[in-house]
Amino acid sequence: MTYVSTSFWHDAVNKATTDLFSFGYKHVIKPMVFAQHPDDAHEQMIRFCDVAAPISPLMWALREMLDYTDPVLETDVMGVRFANPFGLSAGLDKNCDMPVLLDNAGFGFETVGSTTSRPCAGNPHPWYHRLPEYDSMLVHAGLPNQGSLKVIERAERAWTQAKTMQVSISIARTNDDKVGDINEGIDDYRISLERAAGRTAMIEVNISCPNTTVGEPFTQAENLDRLFTQLDEVTHPQPILVKMPLGVSWPQFRDLLTVLSEHDVQGVSIANLQKDRTGLDVPRGWQGGLSGGPTYRAGNELIRRTYAQFSKNFAIAGIGGVFTAAQAYEKIRSGSSLVMFISSLMYRGPQQISILKRGLSALLRRDGFAHVSDAVGIDA
Repeated sequence: MTYVSTSFWHDAVNKATTDLFSFGYKHVIKPMVFAQHPDDAHEQMIRFCDVAAPISPLMWALREMLDYTDPVLETDVMGVRFANPFGLSAGLDKNCDMPVLLDNAGFGFETVGSTTSRPCAGNPHPWYHRLPEYDSMLVHAGLPNQGSLKVIERAERAWTQAKTMQVSISIARTNDDKVGDINEGIDDYRISLERAAGRTAMIEVNISCPNTTVGEPFTQAENLDRLFTQLDEVTHPQPILVKMPLGVSWPQFRDLLTVLSEHDVQGVSIANLQKDRTGLDVPRGWQGGLSGGPTYRAGNELIRRTYAQFSKNFAIAGIGGVFTAAQAYEKIRSGSSLVMFISSLMYRGPQQISILKRGLSALLRRDGFAHVSDAVGIDA
């Protein structure tokens, strides 16, 4: 008699369920979601998360059906242990409404926010436009959130209650009519950092939101140095990453990294939204930065250069344009220890996390890597 291991059957069921989810999302759920304006669809998704999270049998079923695990994906980055390197980037779950679903779906981590010291209404609607031909969303939200006092408290609770997922918090400068000079901006960041100290697995400092009234003053080296001279005074046990801009020259980007290397910073998130629309057919009246596909090549180039010159200084979290396991693998081989996405989730569905993990595991084993960390920077 031939016996087949329990893990084999679980893996087979997981794959079949993931394929079923993919079919259902593509042919049933996505047409209904995409029939709505993306602003409305976003709000409905958040409401669904609030309603579904407390239903324990539903969360158990989600974990059983979608959560694919493999030791080859486990990794330690900046002293934090991850079940896998995949995370949700900041920008979708602004007020920490999604961690329970993401944890049970099998995400390695989530970055909540970005959140700001004061509650922020964000920009006037519309916040989002879909560009499916480019696997992209045009984003012009302007950091709407309920303020870091509330959001960090929720993030702390989510982190302490999560089964396996790590929770990070992204902090940014408030985008409202009270903004002042550089000193006011530094104080704004410091308030949120002090609130976040010790309450999440990681902290991301977002200096590169392209949709605010004051622009991106901390993407200038002198201002960035002033900011982190103050933030260095705040005691925090968790590592700090800085969310970097996309679309600046390499010399400017390198200058920013040089500044950060002299401060209490352990990682960089590369990179934020793409501003350059060259070659893309985007309606002129649509405001915002591009997510997803248009960020992929430029982001990977920055990742490779950063890893080549600063791998001893920073861990890299690669963001943008990850729709396939091969694309995630390229980011890792370019130098990313962690991989984040949003657009892929919106266009492909919640089962995308399982597809990416399964595919990455196969690629790592094909190339003889025992752990995902062994492949980091291999092409840089």
